[in-house]
Amino acid sequence: MTDQRAIIVTGCSSGIGAYCARALKSDGWRVFATVRKFDDLAPLQADGIEAFRMDYANPQSIVDFIDEVTAASGGKIDALFNNGAYGQPGAVEDIRTEVLREQFETNVFGWHELTRRIIPLMRKQGHGRIVQCSSILGVVPYRYRGAYTASKFAIEGLSVTLRMELEGSGIHVSLIEPGPIASRFTANALAKINENIDVGNSVHAADYRRQLARLDGSGAPNRHKLGPDAVYAVLKHALNSRRPKPHYPVTTPAKQGLVLKRLLPADLFYRLMRWVD
Repeated sequence: MTDQRAIIVTGCSSGIGAYCARALKSDGWRVFATVRKFDDLAPLQADGIEAFRMDYANPQSIVDFIDEVTAASGGKIDALFNNGAYGQPGAVEDIRTEVLREQFETNVFGWHELTRRIIPLMRKQGHGRIVQCSSILGVVPYRYRGAYTASKFAIEGLSVTLRMELEGSGIHVSLIEPGPIASRFTANALAKINENIDVGNSVHAADYRRQLARLDGSGAPNRHKLGPDAVYAVLKHALNSRRPKPHYPVTTPAKQGLVLKRLLPADLFYRLMRWVD
């Protein structure tokens, strides 16, 4: 078992992270999974996965996690899959600065802190894979998702720069850019809009009501939504290919959005996106 590859997967309480952690273990990886809440440890441990508590918004919890996983693995980490994140909906003018800051603490600064602490281990062993679960919203903007879109644009910029800086080190960086994936993401987003946005007093109230109907399940279902297995299919390529791609779009809307952004004049593209719901 000394040759077993080891990977860190974050955000494993549900959705993409939970699915990928279990699938990776089934495929022979030693999986170090992280969750934010203690109650989410037991289901992963019951499946034989080494689970730890870590909160991206708490730098000390990142340090503690690195200490624990380094001791458990002997300092051998072959791959990191940054996945844990949340989306804060709301029009840009309705998002208080402290709410935007909280979005970046988890979705950007926490990812950066964990990644930069793993890189020295990978440099020492001469190889590694860093895979960032970004979003199509890190490439294509979407109304009422400004905070989340900004955080993912930031991850895209940091990651492609890191990829270039690590060239020749044996460490490869890839971005997965999913569109709609079945998970608790929308339920968590609904909680965040209720917590931080004054819907009733906003000039965007009518649009919010339509968005809320989609988030709470009372609106029309998204026929393009795929399961987390679609993400795992490209994650495997990013982890196993001799030449992993820099970008892996997932779902039809994500791929269509990228094509339209390349082909259309910017003004026309943004006006078109104005009507995407």
